[in-house]
Formats: sequence, C-alpha cells, structure tokens
Amino acid sequence: MAFDVHALRERFPSLRSGIAHFDGPGGTQTPVEVGEAIARTLTGPLSNRGLRVPSEKNAEKAIADFRSAYSDLLAVPANGVVYGRSATQIAYDFSRHLSRSWKPGDEIVVTRLEHDSNVRPWVQAAERQGMIVRWLEFDIATSELVLDDLDEKITERTRLVAVTGASNLLGTKPPVRAIADRAHEAGATVYVDGVHYTAHDTVDVSELGADFFACSPYKFLGPHCGVLGADPALLETIRPDKLVPSPDVVPERFEFGTLPYEIMAGATAAVDFLAEVSPGGATSRRDRLIASQHAMEAHELALRERLDSGLAGLGDRVVVHSRAKDRTPTTLITFPGRSCQDAYAFLADRNISAPAGSFYAYEPFKALRLDDPHALRIGLAPYNTSEEIDRLLEALDEFTLG
Repeated sequence: MAFDVHALRERFPSLRSGIAHFDGPGGTQTPVEVGEAIARTLTGPLSNRGLRVPSEKNAEKAIADFRSAYSDLLAVPANGVVYGRSATQIAYDFSRHLSRSWKPGDEIVVTRLEHDSNVRPWVQAAERQGMIVRWLEFDIATSELVLDDLDEKITERTRLVAVTGASNLLGTKPPVRAIADRAHEAGATVYVDGVHYTAHDTVDVSELGADFFACSPYKFLGPHCGVLGADPALLETIRPDKLVPSPDVVPERFEFGTLPYEIMAGATAAVDFLAEVSPGGATSRRDRLIASQHAMEAHELALRERLDSGLAGLGDRVVVHSRAKDRTPTTLITFPGRSCQDAYAFLADRNISAPAGSFYAYEPFKALRLDDPHALRIGLAPYNTSEEIDRLLEALDEFTLG
C-alpha cells in the first residue's frame, strides 16, 4: 500500500487553515490523536504516582507507556529513556553531570555544524573545568564536515565528542558512526543531537555509535519536550545532584520534580501515530516504525527533488546553501540583493510558512558568512504535498522577479 499523504493530512486539524507549512524543522503540526491523548490524560482522573487508586495508576501508566514508546523509537532499553523539558535542557543537565569528572588539560570536540544546544553546554562546561575545546569544521562549498584531521582532533585526551545527527540549518547528515568509532577508540564519550535527525530517519542509538542520543518529539508530530536515550548501564555510572527523597533509580534520578504525565502521554501518542503510518503488515511497533519511516522518507525525498528542481529553475535569483549529498529534506536559501525577511513576509502573505532566521545554528550560520543576517529555511514534513511545493515555487518566482 502506497503512502497516502492526503489521508494523513485529514488527521491534522491545523492543516485545514490552508497554510502550507514548511516550518517543520522548528516544530511540526500535530495530529488530533496527540491532542486527545494529552486532554484525556490531563482530565484523568490523574494524581501523583501510586498503585492504589485509578488516578495514581494513570500517572504510572503514562510514564511506563512513554518509556516503552521511546524504547521502540530509539532502539534502547525502556529504562534508558530519560524525559526532559527540552533537548537543550537535557544537554545542559548532562554537561553538568559529565563534566564533574573532567580535569584541566582534558579536551572535548564539537563541530561547526551544530545547533547551539549541542555546542554551548559542552563548551561552557569545558571552560569551567579549564579544558581545551577542539572543533570539527565544515566546508561551505559542500555543507559537509571536514574529517581529514579527525585522528588529530580526537585523541586520548578527549573526554567527549558532541555531534549532530543532522543539521537543523542545512540538513547535512554527517557520518556519525565513523566519528563515534574514532571517539570510542580514543576512550571518549559520544553525545548525538538527534533532534533534526529523528524526524527524518530511523534511529538505532547503538548502530549510530551514540552513547547519548537526544531528540524532541515536537519535531515529529508530538508535544514540546525532550527525550534522551542511553544504555542504562552507562546511566548507572552517573550521579547527578538531586533531592534526597527523589528516586535514585535509573532513569528517574535524572528527572527532576513531578513529571508532566499529560505531555508524556502526548509524546507516546506521537510514536503510536508514526507507527500507524506504516504501509506494510509489520506486527511489532518497532518494525512498524521502521516501515513508516521508510515510506515517509521516500515521500519527502520526492518532494525535495521537486523543490530542488524548481529552485534550480530560478537561476541566479536564488542561492541554495544546502549542498550535502546526504541530507534531510531541509533546504537553506538566500536571495542575492534581496532580504530573506522580506521573502518570509511575502510568503506569509500568501499563506505559506517558511521562516527566515539563523535558527539557533550559531556556528554554521556564522561560518556561511552571508550578506543577509537571515536565511530562508524550507523544511519538509510528512504532511507536505507536491501541490504545496508548486505553490511555494510559484511564490518564490514572483518574489524574486519583483
């Protein structure tokens, strides 16, 4: 059975607005099932966790279901799933946890391709400890990381390597496994920002070589929160600062305060929704998620190729900065002599949402050395259609001729 984008769209009430949403990298639209799960859990009955009355049991179930869902999505044990308010908050938390054992003269490695949430927490922690920060650069001509000096950057002094699974600015998917293998040879830990990656690829944390893998459900149809996946045995070695009465078991020792059960239920519903997109007859949720991801990826690739062709047809009126061979359906463009903020407003007036900015990708945006302080990002999601691509291209043609 082929992927049916029109049937999928029927489950998104927000799409009835008529807006063509190309803002998925900043946060996708949400299917009705996710909203219903949040409302159903919140209106309960619901109370603090326990095993006596239904309201307590509902809280326990929300947590257990959440861990089970993200165990299937990330291919990690359920007790290796940590809830967080956001991926940024999780990175800051773990930068504090891990850096407690770092010493002056130790090193970390970060890349110029990152969202700043996978740079600043580590750099700031390293600076506090008197450590050295080394950078993996990227080539603006290819949008890809430069790895020729990988063996020189990652050494026996390296304590952590932080790398993105996919750039939220350019879509580039670096060779995470190759970087992770080198890091592990040197005895370093690997932290992967999978926020943009998870929305567009099947995740297997161990196959990627990640020790820690962070993602954000609101980038793939869920509510605003963050999730970390890791080996529970690794989490057992980390002792965070925490309140004395709070749980000390893994993963709960990393989850501070009362958990938002309703948000966890919504995040679980997003995984279940993705599993239902599967066009095949797989039985396990993990297998259905893989089948669904393959179907969505094929759909998004076809749309990206249509977009790429249309942008090429605009000639020198548009500069495309997303040039990596392996990339997500996210494309960064600028307009010579024209303002990207003006392009954003022009599109918005036509019910097309494609934002302009630097999107918290401070290092790669700075490295591009653009004349414009903003760039236009076109990000595709499973609910986008070829008709919407054509609408966008027609509007960009009109804008660039104006």
